[in-house]
Amino acid sequence: MSDAQNLPPNGLSYKQAGVDIDAGNALVEAIKPAVRSTRRPGADAEIGGFGGLFDLKAAGFVDPILVAANDGVGTKLKIAIDTGQHSTIGIDLVAMCVNDIIVQGAEPLFFLDYFATGRLDVATGTAIVEGIAEGCRIAGCALIGGETAEMPGMYHGKDYDLAGFAVGAAERGTLLPRNDLQAGDALVAIASSGIHSNGFSLVRKIVEIAGTDWYLPAPFAEDMTLADALLVPTRIYVKPLLSALKAGIGIKALAHITGGGFIDNIPRVLPEALGAHIDLSAITVPPVFGWLARVGGLEEREMLRTFNCGVGMLAAVAAEDAQKLVDHLNAAGETAAIVGRLTERGTEPVTFENSLTL
Repeated sequence: MSDAQNLPPNGLSYKQAGVDIDAGNALVEAIKPAVRSTRRPGADAEIGGFGGLFDLKAAGFVDPILVAANDGVGTKLKIAIDTGQHSTIGIDLVAMCVNDIIVQGAEPLFFLDYFATGRLDVATGTAIVEGIAEGCRIAGCALIGGETAEMPGMYHGKDYDLAGFAVGAAERGTLLPRNDLQAGDALVAIASSGIHSNGFSLVRKIVEIAGTDWYLPAPFAEDMTLADALLVPTRIYVKPLLSALKAGIGIKALAHITGGGFIDNIPRVLPEALGAHIDLSAITVPPVFGWLARVGGLEEREMLRTFNCGVGMLAAVAAEDAQKLVDHLNAAGETAAIVGRLTERGTEPVTFENSLTL
């Protein structure tokens, strides 16, 4: 029997193959109000075209250098998928990109997302994009476009993946890190909101070992379910740090504490001759990290290389400006503290004293 004889009487459709064009169009319509809410100077077009537009001159730049970053959310997505809680995962996506842009001293200007799934559910997609729009509003950048890919056979069940792409700008000559970093500069830590979006393969393994359930009270925060506590979105540091930079409070370098923790991220912004020394007792560690360490039997160095341990961003600043920066950030709603200093680099680029209070 020929292949033609195996076809249905009226032939196949794209929808029968698993791709619903109408659902994609419905999602675009559903998210337009959220996207519109992220407009800012330089970006005021509607989504739906073949490309997003941004006018650097309208945004106030004279001689800009563009800074780009892209990232995902990692296996934190699995908790959102398994529990059906999709409203904040988009904030994480934006945060992971724009926090990498602000560490260059640049202002995030616009954002694009990529959402791929086996079967497009309009309600789920709308919740995700509304979260992305919320992250963009927090960061002050415009959501100017994206891509929704329905790919049956590539993803199982309700699984989906997210990727984000952000572009920012800074006036020429103002990028970080500065070239005047020196031993004796202070290190100011800015508190995280929790685990943020790194280390979740280990987190999920520890939850499995603990034998607990996403819907039970979190062992470290009994007023929340475990899922709610772990899905607290990544903090976005853009506006308070831009404010501090514009105020001229001597920030010389910023390090986003993501995958690789303190040990791998801090050296990325330091010249080879300099190291960092941190007093771990000066860090306020959220209870979730103590629970992870106890249940997982994690050594302190593993904690410091896998998780942020309560510090989402670290700033290097002239020692005489350190308290001024702390006061500025605290007044802006952050929780900041001096936790260390830059040193001449020894055998290890990052050294520690005392221990984390877990």
